[in-house]
Amino acid sequence: MNYRITHRTTYEYAEPVAVSHHAARVEPRVTAVQSRTDWRIAISPEPAVQVQRPDFFGNRVCFFAIQELHAKMEVTATSVVSVEERDVPAPALSEPWEQVAQRYRDPVAAAAIAPFQFVFGSPLVQPRPEFADYARESFPEGRPLLAAVADLNRRIHADFAYDPVATTIATPLAEVWEKRRGVCQDFAHFAIACLRSLGLPASYVSGYLRTLPPAGKPRLVGADATHAWFSVHCPNFGWVDFDPTNNCQPSGEHITVAFGRDFSDVSPVMGILTGGGSHTVKVAVDVEPL
Repeated sequence: MNYRITHRTTYEYAEPVAVSHHAARVEPRVTAVQSRTDWRIAISPEPAVQVQRPDFFGNRVCFFAIQELHAKMEVTATSVVSVEERDVPAPALSEPWEQVAQRYRDPVAAAAIAPFQFVFGSPLVQPRPEFADYARESFPEGRPLLAAVADLNRRIHADFAYDPVATTIATPLAEVWEKRRGVCQDFAHFAIACLRSLGLPASYVSGYLRTLPPAGKPRLVGADATHAWFSVHCPNFGWVDFDPTNNCQPSGEHITVAFGRDFSDVSPVMGILTGGGSHTVKVAVDVEPL
């Protein structure tokens, strides 16, 4: 499936900003099942400095600095990508989950070094005994890893309610666990916390999800959304994605932008500024099938 994606982020400040420095991770990745044929970014006001390079995880980042007074900033990224249907590994063919966890205990083999960094806690996701206890219902002794993760994915979807006003970007994971409510970011973080609490490597994936209008209704421009899911590393299969918000495995309608340890590694637009006072942020995403 081919898509044209427009992602617009608008900041409006109560007071003028004198200088601001930002990093934008809004360029879709190139993967085994995803190619990018066009990408461009427009920033207003025009930056005095603008540089692009990959970050530690291989995500493309646009660093820019605005050095003039401004009360509004807008970042618009436009891309054209092609996404293929993914071959979903047969869960029964994956190793028992205990064997996989054992690979990431000392001593760690050279082949396991890259996933090893995703076993530990990160700024927004810390392993906890209660998360391990929740996960163990899906991880009985000897169960194939991917079968266990699929069951965990299903249970999070069933046990946690989607509620866009229950949490914010700053809501700690412990509060999400207590409320059992949140959004895609929260559900991905919780799944990652469960897996890491069992000693398994799991990463956070940010991207877009094509939404389908009700039958007979036109597609609404700007009604699509940024999305988040998680990935677990499985020997012989590599990184395998799961989406607890929709209880599915991402395929042709999930578009990958970036991945890292948690949301703090892949925030679409982040930065520091001088002045500004309070501010509001508006995000509009349009995923248009071509």
